[in-house]
Amino acid sequence: MNYPNGQRKFVPSNQQTNTINQKNFSNRGMTLEEDINETNAFYLDTNKAVIHKKPTPVQIVKVDYPKRSAAVIKEGYFKQASTTDYNGIYRGKYIDFEAKETRNKTSFPLANFHDHQIEHMKSVCQHGGICFIILRFTSMQETFFYPAVKLFPFWDSQFNGGRKSIPYQEVKAASWEVPLQYQARVDYLQVIDQLYF
Repeated sequence: MNYPNGQRKFVPSNQQTNTINQKNFSNRGMTLEEDINETNAFYLDTNKAVIHKKPTPVQIVKVDYPKRSAAVIKEGYFKQASTTDYNGIYRGKYIDFEAKETRNKTSFPLANFHDHQIEHMKSVCQHGGICFIILRFTSMQETFFYPAVKLFPFWDSQFNGGRKSIPYQEVKAASWEVPLQYQARVDYLQVIDQLYF
């Protein structure tokens, strides 16, 4: 806590512990992307893997400069369709994955994916990369490691009269649940170790 003049208020050492615990407790409602970003930072810090969120390529068109130190982007466009959210390398293998979450309790809507993402994931699989989706059902607080190859049949069949979603039970049967942890919040590498190494 700070005083109005910006100086920090003194916190006795016995209260510092409570403040730290409250901060950790408040992070329980983090989004899937934040959880994965923290996990990837932990992997990088411990030299376990190098996996990063891919930046979305944007063409900046108009910028206002009200002050030299405060540029404001007023107009921009996506240069190209993005592929998946994350990529990197682990134990000599290329890793590529998408992170998706839904509040739906009974199924995962395929509308959460785009054609170009599916084509990209198919290409990664064809070239021997490890490609998957981390799916979170937020209402149940369940997170799953779902191999991309399990997604493709559902994606293709929707164009031939099939379902427009993957039933929850199908996701659960074809996935590995990834429980939330302290340091590696969504420790998906433990699943990769079981499946590929």
